[in-house]
Amino acid sequence: MRRSRKDGDSVNEERDSRRRRIVDSPSSPAEEPLVPYNDDEDDERRVLDHSGGAEEVGRRVETEEEDDDDDDDDDPYGRGSILDKSNRQVEVRRDCPYLDTVNRQVLDFDFERFCSVSLSNLNVYACLVCGKYYQGRGKKSHAYTHSLEAGHHVYINLRTEKVYCLPDGYEINDPSLDDIRYVLNPRFSREQVEQLDKNKQWSRALDGSDYLPGMVGLNNIQKTDFVNVTIQSLMRVTPLRNFFLIPENYQHCRSQLVHRFGELTRKIWHARNFKGQVSPHEFLQAVMKASKKRFRIGVQSEPVEFMSWLLNTLHADLRTSKKSSSIIHKCFQGELEVVKETQNKAISERKEGGVEHNGALKIMDGATENNNIGTETYRMPFLMLGLDLPEPPLFKDVMEKNIIPQVPLFNILKKFDGETVTTTVRPPARMRYRVTRLPQYLIVHMRRFTKNNFFREKNPTLVNFPVKNLELKDYIPLPAPTKENEKLRSKYDLIANIVHDGKPDEGFYRVFVQRKSEELWYEMQDLHVSETLPQMVALSEAYMQIYEQQQ
Repeated sequence: MRRSRKDGDSVNEERDSRRRRIVDSPSSPAEEPLVPYNDDEDDERRVLDHSGGAEEVGRRVETEEEDDDDDDDDDPYGRGSILDKSNRQVEVRRDCPYLDTVNRQVLDFDFERFCSVSLSNLNVYACLVCGKYYQGRGKKSHAYTHSLEAGHHVYINLRTEKVYCLPDGYEINDPSLDDIRYVLNPRFSREQVEQLDKNKQWSRALDGSDYLPGMVGLNNIQKTDFVNVTIQSLMRVTPLRNFFLIPENYQHCRSQLVHRFGELTRKIWHARNFKGQVSPHEFLQAVMKASKKRFRIGVQSEPVEFMSWLLNTLHADLRTSKKSSSIIHKCFQGELEVVKETQNKAISERKEGGVEHNGALKIMDGATENNNIGTETYRMPFLMLGLDLPEPPLFKDVMEKNIIPQVPLFNILKKFDGETVTTTVRPPARMRYRVTRLPQYLIVHMRRFTKNNFFREKNPTLVNFPVKNLELKDYIPLPAPTKENEKLRSKYDLIANIVHDGKPDEGFYRVFVQRKSEELWYEMQDLHVSETLPQMVALSEAYMQIYEQQQ
């Protein structure tokens, strides 16, 4: 029996309307109306939804990826049980029978937050019984499996700091766990930061050892003493330290290096640590990534190179625009006037070719030209000053030992008096330097190492320097203050002194730092921290120093 055309049209219309109903249905998977709702993340998501910039979109995707519920592990296809998720409420309990199994002695939050099984950094929990990291807390997740196999039941989320009992799945809300949260993420109020340099109290670690906040040893992971001495030196720079102790100051920054440096600063100055030392492992991982393995674990480098790279990278990451400044430049940036004299090749060639040239002085684009020498004057900013040591004597004394010469710091500072000529080989030029603006914190570096085609040499010359009241205006000419009532601040006190011991390729670094609250000096070499006399600071082979301007 043949169907009429009218009947065929009605069948097609019915089929189209059925399709339309399926697409517009609220239970269509395209719209997912039953997306799990998380009370904890409500405020963050609401803020992100109202602003639609490209940066916010990127942050939103990252947040959703991180907040992806742990129960996704239950579903091998990743679809998840939407109904169960939306209706599930995590029970919050104060009483947990397993709290006495928490072992604070084994907890160490200094290392990278990766699951010890899957090596993933998403949804990582720390087992508070054995200290190991595991991913997820849903069924078939690594933390859940560990709780069943090992009988360890208390876990903390390393990102949200919430504590859960597994396999039961309820959240534990107990004030006795707050000390673990403070160690996981140390916090400082602005009042606490201002009082840090007045604190004279010692803190006690869980193993019974005493330590001073801010004077804790740093673990040498493998030939990382050049990083440790640099970090310990920068921790004495008060404005820099205070800036990084409060994360709100750099929350706009997306650089991992900045945030890892801030975390390390807070751990060093935290007064409630479980142990009297800190491992800079996470910071070193960020350094390796940011420097493209120029500085890495297991390879010795020079602190001056690392200090220069670190300060410039932190400045570039912290500034909000190309013209804006940062805490790095506010602390360390000064200004030099450079006069550069070079041989004018074009004029030399003309003279050799028999063309006469009178000795008239020409001024071209801010540069002057006298006979065949071109002079160029310009100003350049600096973060540290490099000082040249005199060459050591080649001959030995009667006892067949090398004579170690000594030189006052003021002699090598003459390089910046505007008159002393420094000759450079590549390109050949005569340079004169004069300081036109002094920074609040002055970093000086003694060039001890020279490298040729065959080996690396070290200059053992001892530098005699004052620990307090270094008056620069007596040795280098300084510009007068621009404002009438402004006073020329040219007096400095030493706050950190990095020294190198041993042979050029086999030696090690240590640092002398001052504790401001009692004006005592401490010698720090990796985990070793001991009090020392100020006289001992000046008896070492100084390599790099930080001076603080007297106010």
